[in-house]
Amino acid sequence: MESIEDRSVNTIRMLSLDAVQKANSGHPGTPMGFASPAYVLWTEFLRFNPADPHWVNRDRFVLSAGHASLLLYSMLHLFGFGLELEEIRNFRQWGSRTPGHPEYGHTPGVETTTGPLGQGFANAVGMALALRYAGGIFNQPDCSVLSPRVFVVAGDGDMMEGISNEAASFAGHQGLSNLICLYDDNRISIDGSTSLAFTERVSDRFRGLGWSVRSVSDGNDREQVRAALRWASEKELQLEEERGCPKLIAIRTHIGFGSPKYQDTAHAHGSPLGQEEVLATKRNLGWPTEPAFLVPDDVREHFRALAEEKSRAQSSWQESLNAYARVHPELAERFLRWSKGEVVSGSILKGVPAFSPDPKGIATRQAFGDLLQTASRELQGLWGGSADLAPSNNTLIKGETDCQKGTPTGRNLHFGVREHAMGGILNGMALTGLVRPYGGTFLVFSDYMRGAMRLSALMHLPVLYVLTHDSIGLGEDGPTHQPVEQLAGLRAIPGMTVYRPGDANETLASMSVLFEDRSGPAALVLTRQKVPTLDIPYQSIREGVEHGGYVARETGPAPSIVLVGCGSELGLLWEVQNRLKAAGTDSRLVSVPSTNRFDRQSQDYRDRILSTELPRVFVEAAHPMSWYPYARTGDLVVGMTTFGASAPYERLMEAFGFTPEAILEKIAQRWPDRAVR
Repeated sequence: MESIEDRSVNTIRMLSLDAVQKANSGHPGTPMGFASPAYVLWTEFLRFNPADPHWVNRDRFVLSAGHASLLLYSMLHLFGFGLELEEIRNFRQWGSRTPGHPEYGHTPGVETTTGPLGQGFANAVGMALALRYAGGIFNQPDCSVLSPRVFVVAGDGDMMEGISNEAASFAGHQGLSNLICLYDDNRISIDGSTSLAFTERVSDRFRGLGWSVRSVSDGNDREQVRAALRWASEKELQLEEERGCPKLIAIRTHIGFGSPKYQDTAHAHGSPLGQEEVLATKRNLGWPTEPAFLVPDDVREHFRALAEEKSRAQSSWQESLNAYARVHPELAERFLRWSKGEVVSGSILKGVPAFSPDPKGIATRQAFGDLLQTASRELQGLWGGSADLAPSNNTLIKGETDCQKGTPTGRNLHFGVREHAMGGILNGMALTGLVRPYGGTFLVFSDYMRGAMRLSALMHLPVLYVLTHDSIGLGEDGPTHQPVEQLAGLRAIPGMTVYRPGDANETLASMSVLFEDRSGPAALVLTRQKVPTLDIPYQSIREGVEHGGYVARETGPAPSIVLVGCGSELGLLWEVQNRLKAAGTDSRLVSVPSTNRFDRQSQDYRDRILSTELPRVFVEAAHPMSWYPYARTGDLVVGMTTFGASAPYERLMEAFGFTPEAILEKIAQRWPDRAVR
């Protein structure tokens, strides 16, 4: 006789099958094949409260194989997260809460946006890292108030992507014992059998990366799944050498399970099975062929009772928190502020004095490193590091320990040469709401983590990307390390705010502004070489950075030309201004440290700053496409349209036309009446 567990598992399968068929689009295979392990995990091991999806001490569930979104949507519906059956019916349709891949902030209970394979796996690593970090701060020997685990479901595609290997290596090194990966070993990809391109022994690889591993030979054998999850969740079931490390459970499943025609085929991966095969599958599994989207009454009651039981975990935890507050009142008060996200943004760096004008100045990366020390004291949740470039990125917090397996609350993270994983891990850290993460690398290597940066923006996560060595100005390392097209590409990401400050004071203002903003990620783009600290009133700079662009200086009451730039080219244009003035031509210098913020201002504001009457010169040692939207016919745009070269930066600036003489010559050619003689 069919048990309630069997009926529940088949309900998950059939909801997925029917939703894909109705949408005529989607991926039915993995929800059908992984329904049984998911059922065991959600009903018996995962700690959550459907009535409070944001409960801080909940376990996190990450579906890295995001194409299997119906597996997650079915669970959220059945457990009563507020996702109605009608939303399952409207899978992949305009305005529904069930998009093709899970989207954070769009559907209740979805912990992260997944779909680009491997990203969710890296997010899970970041979640586990941040939760361990915060737990290390607040948990006391007499009471543990923060002990969530992170469960991630990853498929063969996730395991093929390089980001998952980077992230798994980092997790193994860190000994993230609160991280458990359920590997859906169904051996099918879009092209067909994974044997076409993927024949490695995944379990052996993970053992080599410092993970403990167990295998389940049949994902439909729920007793096997239970035993493996008990092993992964309870220390007393583990060998001594298996403790203190992340766990991988490799589960052999059959994609499209139950389909007479398409089980274990690529067709089941990403295509509707067809109406005839839907009926054949239902008959094969002993399921009524009508109606579609059936949730039997006893199954609905079963999940209702389970949800009620789940909610009691939060009630019990609240009692523990109350006891904790009586014994540790100051820590409890701090914990509540962290839980509400009150330590991940704020008005900081207000008391820092402005840098004095200095024609020699300092590199903006150095200004950042100096200011980071103050920011880290003022913003408790600020936490991060670099992808093996900390001395170059200036991302280390002085006097703080490194975050390692034995020192999990250290504030200096070392991501190693793993830019892509670093971006995904930073997203996971931010998703906990407990920390404000930052990660550093060279601007040119932002290419390696662009997928993660795009998802930061899509999820509106307040991640800070510290990107130094911002142009050909980095010099001798040559064109492999000199960014040309990266700035334009990052500025084009919807929701990403790029700051390229022109001097130390614009760096101060940019950091002050971006740490007050939790609406999305920021990229802080900084120079390797020294740039002059310009004589501009700091209040003007601060207000100007808030608006993205401002008038930095006018050399007379009636300027006849507008010079526009940012970053290291701001100091260059300052000198061009001086020479124009000496030749009798007054000018306006406009600094645009953030085109993204500038574009959010009114057209009237932008017209007033750039002037609609005067000719304009735009200068940046990067691809010029960022400036074409502002340029009118006849304006001059100076940028990089080739790769750089290996030489001292002064020689490069001369060779590629970023000197006062070269800019003045271009102005003279375009407007002979403004020539400097």
